[in-house]
Amino acid sequence: MNRRDEGVFTETWEAWPVKKNGTLGEREIIEIIQRQLARMPKMPIPFGDDVAAVDLGNGELAVLKTDMLVGKTDVPKAMGLWQAARKAVVMNISDFAAKGVRPQALMASVGLPRGLGRTDIEEIGKGLNAGAREYDAYIIGGDTGEASDLIISISVFGTAGRAGVTRRGGAKPGNIVAVTGPFGKTAAGLKILTAGAQTTTKETWDNLVESVLMPRARLREGLTLAKTGAVTAAIDSSDGLAWSLHEIARASDIGFVINKLPTAKEVQAFAKSNKLDPAELTLYGGEEYELVLTIEKKRWQKAKEAAENVGCELLPIGRVTTERSIILDVNRKKCAIEARGYEHFKTA
Repeated sequence: MNRRDEGVFTETWEAWPVKKNGTLGEREIIEIIQRQLARMPKMPIPFGDDVAAVDLGNGELAVLKTDMLVGKTDVPKAMGLWQAARKAVVMNISDFAAKGVRPQALMASVGLPRGLGRTDIEEIGKGLNAGAREYDAYIIGGDTGEASDLIISISVFGTAGRAGVTRRGGAKPGNIVAVTGPFGKTAAGLKILTAGAQTTTKETWDNLVESVLMPRARLREGLTLAKTGAVTAAIDSSDGLAWSLHEIARASDIGFVINKLPTAKEVQAFAKSNKLDPAELTLYGGEEYELVLTIEKKRWQKAKEAAENVGCELLPIGRVTTERSIILDVNRKKCAIEARGYEHFKTA
């Protein structure tokens, strides 16, 4: 897929005036709203996982996901409209990847500021289509409207067997914690795009910036690993590695000891040249769209080989423990991994 730079979205629109929510963050806001909702009887997947589901009977589930991209918070100025529309699709597909579910159809609702031209709209449409077809799915409908900022909301539909959806809450003590790729590149790439940070080589610059402008969902890997029966819990890492670990720990009532940080080699060099902490970039950056998984120890080799068969190196980073703490234990130094990552309304 070639990167497209036409139609760069650079203007800023004033947000519609709203009452301030104080120090409430996105997650607390979600919890408040959920408490106002009537619970559907016998929900197959409870609130708080990456997807929702409706029981279709005969052991089949309709699996649903919706997520929105907003220009102000999700689209750096270097990102073109084609890239932004594609990213909106990737964000949603990534959650299906974590659940081991194949997306079948997507709906797209697009809020557009005034002033966009025909070419801009074409770029958005092409980006939506490119993202969907990249993962063998189709956009089958949606809605458009006027908005004060670019908004692209995607809804995804798929089906799966009741036992075929990997939840956040299945991790067990003794499981191996693994990820589908290295971390820190998007955090470094954003520092290049927004703060003018420097790299040692053009190749490093290209790799780090590309990770921001052209993210990729690990759908093939997620589907393949789910079929092995080795994965006990999984989540996509869009909110950061640290937050993903805390989410699995909360849902599974377990803890982690992380003894190997999956820091990308480009990030090591970038951190050194910019006097930054590579662990900070690795743990708290976000938007990698890698999968964070817990895997039965006795089935590790099966999972590892399955990942290799689709071109993925499954990286072991630690183990699941009975204690509810999440500890980084590297080079004989121990410290707590904080429960933080990107959060709307709180993160500047």
